[in-house]
Amino acid sequence: MVKKIPSSYTIYSFSPDNKPVERVSPGEIVVFETLDALGGQIKSENTTLSSIDWSRVNPATGPLYIEGAEPGDTLVVNILDIDVDDHAVIVVIPDAGVLRYKKFRPRVKIMPIVKGCVLFNGIKLIVKPMIGVIGVSPSNGAIPTGTSGSHGGNMDVAEIIKGSRVYLPVFVEGALLAIGDLHALQADGEICVAAAETSGSVTVKVELIKGKKPILPIVETQNHIHVVGYGETLDEAAYRATEVAVEALMKEHSIAFEEAYMLASLAVDLKINQAVDPAKGVRATIPKNLISIDSLLQ
Repeated sequence: MVKKIPSSYTIYSFSPDNKPVERVSPGEIVVFETLDALGGQIKSENTTLSSIDWSRVNPATGPLYIEGAEPGDTLVVNILDIDVDDHAVIVVIPDAGVLRYKKFRPRVKIMPIVKGCVLFNGIKLIVKPMIGVIGVSPSNGAIPTGTSGSHGGNMDVAEIIKGSRVYLPVFVEGALLAIGDLHALQADGEICVAAAETSGSVTVKVELIKGKKPILPIVETQNHIHVVGYGETLDEAAYRATEVAVEALMKEHSIAFEEAYMLASLAVDLKINQAVDPAKGVRATIPKNLISIDSLLQ
């Protein structure tokens, strides 16, 4: 039986204090119904940003308790499907985004989604539904859903789409998985601080790898494995992702650091996930023929 978590069950921080709203065993399928990143508060393009309750931004649905998940394990989230609403919202906010030092006015735009395209001023952009926020509880404290870290969170990786697999370290019993912030479309970096923000649903199958975990979140796609780094700056995020990627190449191929470092420079791409949120994000993208998931777990 497929279980469903309604969007009325939302959290605004990842924390071991969050009470699970549903429980499943590994191998079960769950549907997370989600609100858009602005909490469904924008109903028209006349909505003012000053009228938005910013404490209701970046809701994540959950948390979900996975039976048998223990600290030191890996939670594997198979993204089976992502359904999005018939419209999306995007905003620009003064003093925010990559061009935050320029002077510009706040603006809200509502974009219809028609026949697989986001319509932006008559321009048709092909939808690529993705998950912005997906994460588990840290071992202690609370991490806002608007930021990212080793627990996952607001990673905004454009490759977290239908068919991808997300590997997250487990820090507390049950893992406490939550998902939100769907985008009908987002380019790498999310330049203006928002994407095609939309409500919708995510269907996942959860699995566990017992007794070992990744240092950083991992996203597996058809041809690549992505190591998701984070930091206060893009340099820090790139360093984290690259360090893990190089160490994994050392392990996979039984080579010295210097050789793995050179191999990474030949074959590993660094891509910007998130250039605007409190924690910046960079992923190291490794071709699957060069690495195995096992080399990224410890």
